[in-house]
Amino acid sequence: MSDQNTPEGKHQSGAPWRNFYGRLKGKGLRKSQEAYLDEDLAKLSPGKVSWEDNPDRTHLDLKALFGDKPVWLEVGFGGGEHMVHQAATYPDVGIIGCEPYINGVAMLLGKIRKAGVENVAIHPGDARDMFDVLPEASVDKAFLLYPDPWPKKRHHRRRFVTQEHLVPLAKTLKPGAIFRVATDIEDYVRQTMEEVPKAGFEWLAEGPDDWRNSWDDWISTRYEQKALREGRTPHYMTFRRT
Repeated sequence: MSDQNTPEGKHQSGAPWRNFYGRLKGKGLRKSQEAYLDEDLAKLSPGKVSWEDNPDRTHLDLKALFGDKPVWLEVGFGGGEHMVHQAATYPDVGIIGCEPYINGVAMLLGKIRKAGVENVAIHPGDARDMFDVLPEASVDKAFLLYPDPWPKKRHHRRRFVTQEHLVPLAKTLKPGAIFRVATDIEDYVRQTMEEVPKAGFEWLAEGPDDWRNSWDDWISTRYEQKALREGRTPHYMTFRRT
């Protein structure tokens, strides 16, 4: 593949050529979910994120979006359980969620309606596009929870915990910001521990219980419940942006 910094590695629009791996849509949506997408998604936009809408990569106006609230970011929110739980628990924080899987977006929108939370914004697309338009050192906390494990060795480069994703994420985080990672895949733990510190993070752990025990404000997601049913052990890792 061509280098993304060369003309051959870009689209005519100027967008870098970014391979996307994963599902964008699953089984058919229920009519209620289609209604959520039609009626609610645009209202919860953080602003112009995509290359089509924002070819100049102008930064988002986070103050206009959330006022003076600290900004948190969840990469790949799945069905939205954790994001809504955090938004309800911390109403004085603004939370942006990125998720390209439209069925997950629809599920989150339903949960937002039920919970009545208003301190959220949604980008239904690739988190790398979000990293482009977030101001540098603007995010106070980030979450990567049960990401796609890509278990085959030849697919490990598709995992989020590669420098392609971690370096731009790190640029958006304030010094001292917290980055939480949860996974039930031991080899994903290995890659996380190898790659995340290279991108400018330190692991906040003093002993094995630091990764065995979930966070105090944690809510178990459907992905974690599946892992437990299938006999896999959750790992909870906390990093700090240096």
